[in-house]
Amino acid sequence: MSVDSLLHAIELFKSGKPVFIHDSSTREDEVDMVYHASFITYKEVYMLRTVAGGLICYVMPYEVGRALGLKFMDEILSITEFKDLTSRRLSYGDKPAFSLWVNYVGVKTGISDMDRALTISKLYEVTEYVFKGAVDVGRRMFYESFISPGHVPILLSRGVNLRRGHTELSELLARLAGLTPATVIAEVLDEGTSMSLSNARKLAERLGTVLVDGDALLQYYLRTSNSPTT
Repeated sequence: MSVDSLLHAIELFKSGKPVFIHDSSTREDEVDMVYHASFITYKEVYMLRTVAGGLICYVMPYEVGRALGLKFMDEILSITEFKDLTSRRLSYGDKPAFSLWVNYVGVKTGISDMDRALTISKLYEVTEYVFKGAVDVGRRMFYESFISPGHVPILLSRGVNLRRGHTELSELLARLAGLTPATVIAEVLDEGTSMSLSNARKLAERLGTVLVDGDALLQYYLRTSNSPTT
């Protein structure tokens, strides 16, 4: 993938367009549809639900989640009678990024496009408060305004130095775009299976956007940043 194509993807992402990210042929070998969380309305949730089709998840930076007191779900379950379930891994080997599943208190049932969009937009408010230093405000809003379990799963990004899944790659895309590192992602599915890379690329083109290679995204970050990977 050329640098120009990657920069084009970043500009599309900054303008509110979805960008498709392929993780790696040596990992899940799957494609996710990704929006920056600030652009989510019920229309984007509808797109994720009908065009992508996979689980719609909210990605939050690890440092924000920890400031809120969140833990990974496998950490929570490891101190219960379900701890043996947390010891297993899927074929790609990584620990899951799931934390709590939540609803905003103002939703009706939580599952409609409008309800999930509202929960996501309020989660983004919390994320922005914490990310920009107003930790007490963000914590108060989170604990007073959300219900768990709910219909929006929160994924905590460990950063690409520790994990290179769609959670971390989408967060990295947001950072490269100069945006608060919070995204909304869903795996792109086909009938019976995940959509192939070639078909996902064609889908991205039909939608007027691009498919980004995760390895290219990471290499671009390493070449242009003087900081350790997040």
